[in-house]
Amino acid sequence: MSEPLSPGAVAPRIALLGFSIECNRFAPVARLADFTGRCWLSGDAILADARAEASAALGEMPGFVTAMDAAGPWQPRPILLAMAEPNGPVADDLWASMWAQWRAGLEALRGQVDGVYAVLHGAGLTESLDDPEGALQTLVRDVLGDVPFVCSYDLHANVSDAMVRDCDAFVGYRTNPHLDMRERGAESAALLRRLLAGERFHRAFRRLPIVAPTVSMLTAQGPYAEVINLGQQRAAADARVANVSVMGGFAYGDTPFNGMAVIVTATSAAAAEALAQELAEAAWARRARFVAALTSLADATQRALTSPVPLAFADVADNPGGGARGNTMFILRAFVEAGVQAALVGIIHDPMLAAEAHAAGQGARFTARFNQPQGTLGANDPFSQRFDAAAEVVALSNGEVTGRRGIYAGTAMRLGATAALRIGGVTVVVVSNRAQCADPAFFEHLGLDIAAARAVVVKSRGHFRGGFDEFFSHDRIVEVDCPGLTSPILSRFSWTKLPRPVLPLDADTHWNAV
Repeated sequence: MSEPLSPGAVAPRIALLGFSIECNRFAPVARLADFTGRCWLSGDAILADARAEASAALGEMPGFVTAMDAAGPWQPRPILLAMAEPNGPVADDLWASMWAQWRAGLEALRGQVDGVYAVLHGAGLTESLDDPEGALQTLVRDVLGDVPFVCSYDLHANVSDAMVRDCDAFVGYRTNPHLDMRERGAESAALLRRLLAGERFHRAFRRLPIVAPTVSMLTAQGPYAEVINLGQQRAAADARVANVSVMGGFAYGDTPFNGMAVIVTATSAAAAEALAQELAEAAWARRARFVAALTSLADATQRALTSPVPLAFADVADNPGGGARGNTMFILRAFVEAGVQAALVGIIHDPMLAAEAHAAGQGARFTARFNQPQGTLGANDPFSQRFDAAAEVVALSNGEVTGRRGIYAGTAMRLGATAALRIGGVTVVVVSNRAQCADPAFFEHLGLDIAAARAVVVKSRGHFRGGFDEFFSHDRIVEVDCPGLTSPILSRFSWTKLPRPVLPLDADTHWNAV
């Protein structure tokens, strides 16, 4: 560890970098356009974005920069922040390009920085690497040496040994839907300031053979919430504990280190180890509750037809927030064919159809052809099936939207050419750039009234709960069982690297407490 800064030292010099993408092993490869279309920032552009009223980056870097600015003088040394919507593994040539930029930036700072902050997701992949985040953290250590180094991660991180080893403080989200990203960035700044002042942290790490279905990892209630809350209670009662992170993991990463993980950062190794063990045992005691309980498409359609109160229907298996394509037709087709009325469906990723609607113009009537063979994935994708229907163009936009609530609140989103199409009693929003339907603004900017709808279908697993909670309470949300790249029914996937046995796939799974 480098020497702490003295009270009269110059403002600390802090390297800033980031790599944030949640990668689904079964989804198509992520390319440069997936990053540049979402958030690709180099050098001082990172700071300008972090200090902007509406940033392109999600909240961690803005939260960190704001907190550092407020705490006193500092000298940021930004390199590259690359973020994309969840996707498949990152193309190797793109990763090589990123790596070269990070390495060059770090080499230029060798011996000239006092600390480092990295925004990471923790569930990244490349075509060749299972652990790109761990590799990037090791690069930081190899180039800059033993300087204070804080990393923040999504709670869906698949935590490798390198990710815990090669940082001084491990900071994971605590909320799912993710509503605390700015707070975790600010916490990272506070921890880095503590390290710069001379404090030293220990990290304790436990990984469990539990690969929880995505729908079982909400933090408002349920087993995952209980373990997170226990950790925060223990941390509040023990000044030695600097951070508690309970990471649910991301099943579709399909890595050798998948599994629910507990990481405790503390000033005492004994305190860190004891609390990590207690929380791991608490998670294991709740293992039978990490299951998926979904509603069949037939039952969901019937409820849309007969419910006395408005309902939200989550298409959890086609969640772009987990790498799915956002263009399956199972619910849309079923609702249209059943004659469901006053329904909204969003957001469907189909650039070709959006372009056709814009060419036709508002008020035009035409045959909407979803998932044409020359479209996003081609005719061979088993989930992106063709669907043709008579449609009316009811609204158009350029898709420039600032998020209003939840994970995208205050974030500048670029959906590309966007159209609202009326098909019978259903109005469907079609976008050109893939994103999960987690914010009411994606409907509202087109003049669509969510409060007037009787059924709202969202292509999202859980983040919509943080955006649509003003319209739908927990008991008015229906998670629908359909095919897709993010189905919570994990037995439907052909796993190649997932450690076995593991729950809930293998009933005979055991865990031996340390």
